[in-house]
Amino acid sequence: MMDSSLDSTQSVTYRRRWWTLGILSMSLLIIGLDNTILNIAIPTLQREFGATATSLQWMIDAYILVFAGLLLTMGSFGDRFGRRRALQVGLLVFGLSSFFAAYADSSAQLIAARALMGIGGALIMPSTLSILTDVFPREERGKAIGIWAGVAGMGIGLGPLTGGILLEHFWWGSVFLINIPIAGLALAAGVVLVPESRDPNPAPLDIPGAVLSMFAVTTLVYSVIEAPNRGWSDGLVILGFVGGVALVAAFVYREIRTDYPMLNFAFFKNPRFSAGTGAIGVGFFALFGMVFGLTQYLQFVQGYTPLEAGLRMSPVALGIMIGAGNSHRLVGKLGTNKVVAMGLLILSGVLVTITFWQPDTDYWIVGLTLFVLAFGMGNLMAPSTDSVMGAVPEANAGIASAMNDVTRQVAGALGVAVIGSVINTVYSGKMSDAVAGLPPEAAKAASDSVGAASQIALTMPAEVAGGLVNAANLAFTDALGIAVLVAAGAALVGSVFIARFMPPHHLPNEVSESDR
Repeated sequence: MMDSSLDSTQSVTYRRRWWTLGILSMSLLIIGLDNTILNIAIPTLQREFGATATSLQWMIDAYILVFAGLLLTMGSFGDRFGRRRALQVGLLVFGLSSFFAAYADSSAQLIAARALMGIGGALIMPSTLSILTDVFPREERGKAIGIWAGVAGMGIGLGPLTGGILLEHFWWGSVFLINIPIAGLALAAGVVLVPESRDPNPAPLDIPGAVLSMFAVTTLVYSVIEAPNRGWSDGLVILGFVGGVALVAAFVYREIRTDYPMLNFAFFKNPRFSAGTGAIGVGFFALFGMVFGLTQYLQFVQGYTPLEAGLRMSPVALGIMIGAGNSHRLVGKLGTNKVVAMGLLILSGVLVTITFWQPDTDYWIVGLTLFVLAFGMGNLMAPSTDSVMGAVPEANAGIASAMNDVTRQVAGALGVAVIGSVINTVYSGKMSDAVAGLPPEAAKAASDSVGAASQIALTMPAEVAGGLVNAANLAFTDALGIAVLVAAGAALVGSVFIARFMPPHHLPNEVSESDR
């Protein structure tokens, strides 16, 4: 009787699997949107709050810091206590903190709200992928993950457009309020359409491992975020990196030695798991760093409004959707390694072309660049994610999904920090002559950011202002071109590595029983 009931439940779950994917995709959409929607609002927030460059960066990075720091722990909790439950709690936290963010009265309140949103995101994202792995059979999982990755990319690409539309017609808080109806609908529909799943034989909680993982990831991400502001040789930054590496080492030592690890490091012995994780890291390092620079290029250099800039970034969503949605077919013909390596190679080649841009580069060139870059990213995201998830037992899907997401967030934060740091350094160096005749405070601000240079120019005589704006636009465009070469080099090295070391197909026995 019990077996019959279990079979009936599994049958219903299987029949509803595509509806389930729809709810998971809706939940994931707000995570993708939130990764980029705030970038388009940065100039507005700078004017609204009179925010410093550091405050603006923390409005973005507070979310990333908390999100990344909690992912492994929340993924493990989902495996143990229920993935649907983790998803629902995450949606509730995300919706409430979005309301708090929308009505923040200061930079500090907005940063606090963004940190709370990071808690919700850390519960949502690993849950979506681990539930997907549970409801789809192996033969359909590649296609389902392709759709999952496409939606994730669509959210990233549609963030600037959505933000631009909202800022054109409403006040800045609307970029957060948009999350609430999506979260509410996903929460309500998930009660019916998302089945509960968990590890059937949960191990005891690895509390020391959870604490070490949180402190390790948070310390590293904090150091990465602060490095461009303080300088990479700053004592606190160096101490943060050293402390972060020490905490990672302690976490690894703990997980290897304990009988019940939160993250089983035997997974990394599987080249599909380790290579897939590496490919995702390289891809998001390049993507997040490029988007960070591009939103400023479109608004400050080319003079588009937030809506116009968001619309012009929409090829990112289209490219990722097409690339990710069709990647499973290419994998079937060519193998995962060739498809992922090709995606990284496309990424590298397209990034190099940005070095030829000028302040007045025609949009058709910019738009085509974004589409092809995103197409390569889509062919990287979905097969790499499928490779990671297929390399672990389904009982550990939550922690594997969290590892996949941690890699995205840490690499993305590193991309923003490194590429942002290179942009700032090159820009400041190129502006030294242009600001030589300005008062000290104005000169410092104008050489700090292209946005500040534009604001200062408004207070100056037309003949002087024009020269300052032209110099700032050219300096920023040159700086962006130089900075993306860092990402292009990383993608090229990653392409060679993947082609050489990633197995083309799932291994017959992905993880041995002794390792489980």
